[in-house]
Amino acid sequence: MKKPVRSKYRAEYPGDFVFDYKDPSTLSRFIMEGGKISPARISKLSMSQQKKVSLAIKRARSLSLMPLGATAYDNSGRPEVVSAKPFSI
Repeated sequence: MKKPVRSKYRAEYPGDFVFDYKDPSTLSRFIMEGGKISPARISKLSMSQQKKVSLAIKRARSLSLMPLGATAYDNSGRPEVVSAKPFSI
């Protein structure tokens, strides 16, 4: 007899749940602070669901519905360039 297999994670989303790229509020749950897509072990999704989420996030980013990264990472460590010569026309 086979032993019953327990799921590693409690499923928050059913297996047939459709992650829509037009819903950035749902997809923002799966993005970490730095703007990266959270891995399946943190987001507690199955591998097929994780692929669907990452595809939806990439589509939303390409349509500018979601940011590409965090603003803190975009602006940190880059000093403003100041010219020694004054600008003249």
